[in-house]
Amino acid sequence: MAESMAGLKRTHRCTEVSEANIGQQITVMGWVQKSRNKGGIIFTDLRDRSGIIQIIFEVGEGDEFVDEATYAKAEGIRSEYVIAVTGKVIKRGGAANENLKTGTIEVRANSLRVLSEALTPPFPIEADSKTKEDIRLKYRYLDLRRPDIQKNLIMRSQVVGKIRNFLTDEGFLEIETPILCKSTPEGARDYLVPSRVHPGNFYALPQSPQLFKQLLMCSGYDRYYQIAKCFRDEDLRADRQPEFTQVDMELSFVDVDDVIDVNERLIKKIFKETIDVDVTLPIQRMTWNEAMNRFGSDKPDTRFGMELTDVSETVKNSEFVVFKSALENGGSVRGINVEGQAEMPRKKIDALVEFAKGYGAKGLAYLCVNSDGTYKSSFAKFLTEEELANLVKAMNGKAGDLLLFAADKNKVVFDVLGALRIEVAKQLDMIDNTKFNFLWVTEFPLLEWDEEEKRFVAVHHPFTMPMDEDLPLLDTDPGAVRAKAYDIVLNGTELGGGSVRIHQSDVQELMFEKIGFTKEEAYERFSFLLDAFKYGVPPHAGLAFGLDRIIMLMTGAESIRDVMAFPKVKDASCLLSNAPGTVDVKQLEELCIKVDLPAETEE
Repeated sequence: MAESMAGLKRTHRCTEVSEANIGQQITVMGWVQKSRNKGGIIFTDLRDRSGIIQIIFEVGEGDEFVDEATYAKAEGIRSEYVIAVTGKVIKRGGAANENLKTGTIEVRANSLRVLSEALTPPFPIEADSKTKEDIRLKYRYLDLRRPDIQKNLIMRSQVVGKIRNFLTDEGFLEIETPILCKSTPEGARDYLVPSRVHPGNFYALPQSPQLFKQLLMCSGYDRYYQIAKCFRDEDLRADRQPEFTQVDMELSFVDVDDVIDVNERLIKKIFKETIDVDVTLPIQRMTWNEAMNRFGSDKPDTRFGMELTDVSETVKNSEFVVFKSALENGGSVRGINVEGQAEMPRKKIDALVEFAKGYGAKGLAYLCVNSDGTYKSSFAKFLTEEELANLVKAMNGKAGDLLLFAADKNKVVFDVLGALRIEVAKQLDMIDNTKFNFLWVTEFPLLEWDEEEKRFVAVHHPFTMPMDEDLPLLDTDPGAVRAKAYDIVLNGTELGGGSVRIHQSDVQELMFEKIGFTKEEAYERFSFLLDAFKYGVPPHAGLAFGLDRIIMLMTGAESIRDVMAFPKVKDASCLLSNAPGTVDVKQLEELCIKVDLPAETEE
């Protein structure tokens, strides 16, 4: 039966006890990790969020022993029981446990209270659990007891505290913005919330505080930040959740360099003070165009080479139909050199071909440079010896290298080779996981053509300022306009991004026009922002980075779910609470909602 802790106070967390406390009477409380009866003496590992300390129960007289009734109670404790122990700190009797912070000491108990009994948990409460994730997430309250998950969440709390302190010292004000907002469907899908008092009307949960933080600049607050909850109804990946947290900020009277400067110093601080990693400043910058041409990605992993090479000019006269048709259709032929892998088994090369097809490729051309100077290739018979030699030279190929080529429209080629480069590097263990390679990607395209909607859409959002020198191109060549936009990338993962915002009404109206909005449509969606701009708006810029993603990379976690307390799974459901779920008909009637589910299709 559970006992009360009345009259008892915890004096220390488990690993707050050290050799300095030897001889002292202390009280510790926590969960039983394991308990071992060695015949006349019971050894119990007690765990709390700080770690583990060993408790000894032994019958005897004096304040270093327990009576027979307490010993009998100790015999009954099991894993995950919650107990309170009072006793004397002593030097550990046996050999020290170097794996524990408290490995040189132990507590000889003289009293024990069982505060709560526990069922046998469905999986061991231990680090590096091999239990399937769906089981762990179903019992997330148990999973959260595991030391590696606790370590992640403790680090997350520490990082948030350091961010708040830094930004406050930099003159930022923490201001909360609304969660119930107006839907502005331009980009990812909104989560919608029906209004009971306004039947037929809906709020949207914010995808970001974008419009409100711009309004705060209009209101003269100069520097704003928020640890903001955001929501996007989109397909999930390992580093994406339907609800997530971002460090959101906006600054007035600044340009690109000012925003980058404050964020570089913030990153340097949290990495040094949390995981003792020195981030060299300034962080490297690379234009979007260079990133795509070199790495096939706007979030390149720069921890290894194997960069893309454009061989379009080299093969332009080739009769190989794959290369020829790609170039005739305005595309390109590019390749990567997998050095020293000419002997890669055909089965593995075929697997890479299938991998490439998953990213839109029709196939993947390969060429092995044999040690005797001959070639093994999927297309060698279509090229002359001279053309093959020139191609190998263009790729900086040498004996023993494997050359992989994609030929198609540029977007497909970049997608394929960008992903293939990462896949090959992982397979060949080319990536140094001890490195933290930061990179700013700048000068993104302002607009991109949407084939489905037959119009330009904003690459970031429609409030992004064009590069000053590209403003005239908005009228003549919108697709060529670069944005004053910047993303921060770490080890191939986009941590966040931002831009200088448009603050001139004529530029904003032209931007809306280029993405297909009439003036009326623009006002219908964004009237409260556009009206505010009529009353004096300062030049402003901002950035938001994903807190969950940065903690995932700092901790080395494999999934973003390992750094969030209660995450969703890939279908956006919560295995713990079974959300989302149905609601009472009465609730729907109050909201004037009728659910009309699609008919189930027979398989």
